[in-house]
Amino acid sequence: MSLCHCVPVSPCPHVPISLCPPAATGSDEEDDSDASTKPIRSGKKKNPVSLFQTGGEPPRERKTRKKAPKAADSEEETLETQQKNSNKKGKGKKSKKKEERPLSPVIEVDNLEKFVLSPAPQGVTIKCRVTRDKRGMDRGLYPTYYLHLDNDKKVFLLAGRKRKKSKTSNYLISIDPTDLSRGGENFIGKLRSNLMGTKFTVFDNGANPDRASADWSNVRQELSAVVYETNVLGFKGPRKMTVIIPGMNSDNERVPIRPRNDNDGLLMRWQNKNMDNIIELHNKAPVWNDETQSYVLNFHGRVTHASVKNFQIVHGSDPDYIVMQFGRVADDAFTMDYNYPLCAVQAFAIALSSFDGKLACE
Repeated sequence: MSLCHCVPVSPCPHVPISLCPPAATGSDEEDDSDASTKPIRSGKKKNPVSLFQTGGEPPRERKTRKKAPKAADSEEETLETQQKNSNKKGKGKKSKKKEERPLSPVIEVDNLEKFVLSPAPQGVTIKCRVTRDKRGMDRGLYPTYYLHLDNDKKVFLLAGRKRKKSKTSNYLISIDPTDLSRGGENFIGKLRSNLMGTKFTVFDNGANPDRASADWSNVRQELSAVVYETNVLGFKGPRKMTVIIPGMNSDNERVPIRPRNDNDGLLMRWQNKNMDNIIELHNKAPVWNDETQSYVLNFHGRVTHASVKNFQIVHGSDPDYIVMQFGRVADDAFTMDYNYPLCAVQAFAIALSSFDGKLACE
């Protein structure tokens, strides 16, 4: 079977993820996609806060409790019934009508470093825009990615770029768009992959365990991990992602995960089914649409172009609560929205993992 192609479509709630039919066999091209079309069924609704509480111990040295970022406007979670797909069968065409995406509420960012590491306020969706800059001598191979609030002010939040000449994929994340050096004071975190490019870990800017202080308080935290399921059988379809994050304690603070070695991180705990103080999330399964001949998800107007990179992250106990969604709106522009308990660094790093050029994730 020939390699599938994703094409732009007109703006509508349901956006194609992949234009390949389900259960296709016989391909000799490797792909990490998943051909399942079975939707996640929602059980009894839970309070979103309770989904992420693990009862973990707070940090030993308690500091003054961080205040949640101020939000001038709060917005309720979008739980409306999905509208009927208005796409016509065949190739999609770009809409001549100007795109009107729902924008982010007014968010006050008084302290940028504190904001990007703090969980989103409960009941507020932080709507952002990711732009990819390929200009420059080597940016075709190593683009720079910028994260801004998707509102009138377009407040800068983060920048990320892959390090050169590294056996594994390493993306440095900074709170300064002009300084992406690891040793700089603006370094806020990094994303690191395994050799295959199928598993990623997100760290904050703490110290390597080899340089730990006596009380271990300065050691870097693992903020999240992402696993892309490889499809060795060659089926074509949407990607399948697992996202692992630290749980939240009773004060709605992130439980610190500070591994002492590589065998104690989020990925190893998840693989060993040691789920104490960690939460497992998945991308929401898109549904095959016979009319458009594509897998579709409802992004409620925030995503307008078909792409294998489009995804929504949910908790298995409440697939209607969108923890994060990401999708294409132009050739080098994407929307990235996240909710409690994610912070901007976690969400941005998860988005960066979807850009990685490793064959297993393409």
